[in-house]
Amino acid sequence: MVELRIHHQTTYRYRQPVSLGAHRLMLRPRETRELKLVSSVITVTPAATVNWANDVAGNAVATVTFALPSDTLTIDSFCRVALSAVAYPIFDIAASAIAFPFRYSDDDWTDLGALTVRQYPGGDGLQAWAQGFVAGYPTDTLSLLKDINSGIGNAIAYQAREDEGTQSPSQTLALSAGSCRDLATLFVEAVRSLGFGARVVSGYLHDPTRTLLGSADAGSTHAWAEVYLPGAGWITFDPTNRSVGGANLIPVAVARDIRQAMPMTGSFVGPSDAFLDMSVAVSVAP
Repeated sequence: MVELRIHHQTTYRYRQPVSLGAHRLMLRPRETRELKLVSSVITVTPAATVNWANDVAGNAVATVTFALPSDTLTIDSFCRVALSAVAYPIFDIAASAIAFPFRYSDDDWTDLGALTVRQYPGGDGLQAWAQGFVAGYPTDTLSLLKDINSGIGNAIAYQAREDEGTQSPSQTLALSAGSCRDLATLFVEAVRSLGFGARVVSGYLHDPTRTLLGSADAGSTHAWAEVYLPGAGWITFDPTNRSVGGANLIPVAVARDIRQAMPMTGSFVGPSDAFLDMSVAVSVAP
């Protein structure tokens, strides 16, 4: 087990005081059997009212509202977590799901719902691409998922992107390049096309060796994926680093689509040229 301290600071600057609309924050780590949240504090400047709720996926969401205009907005998140995920996990997959294709139980299929449905439909190119990893019928389920995970990491070059939004899977395949959120989306859509229930995860990457893709210094924000397999539950896949399991990963939010798991969204009212710049600093360290 390793204890980690996460500091995530975001600062918005404006040319003049503006009226700040409500901001939605997803910064509180999500506790799992492998991650214990020791503490979490969010500080907002200027003074604001912070209300907490859980969304439909059980993620902790803070809604921040402001009373006075300001030319600067700073949101500081300080967290301490204890991470016990191992580097090479063993998954106790139910006998019914060891070989692909398999059938989810009626209850699982109903509860997975939209997590089995592709969010970027259009043509059969992605499904054909994903089918290329199927060695035969039947084939080992976990090996198939690992092959897709590694195949994305091998075929798609990691490329940090500061612009907003996520590429569609077809764009990522055509460009052979993408950010961690693009690779996670491609993986989720590919396995959904084969009938798996999958979701996107946003959070933090702990990189003490400074060798992992998607990391700045010893840690950064990151995106990856999870697939539901009976018996084992939700299994973590990080196509950016071709890894399986939650070692080095601190989840914050799970979602059907990556746009639902953005760390911070909000608005302001002011002149069209009022926005000056934004800076983000993230550290993940013992």
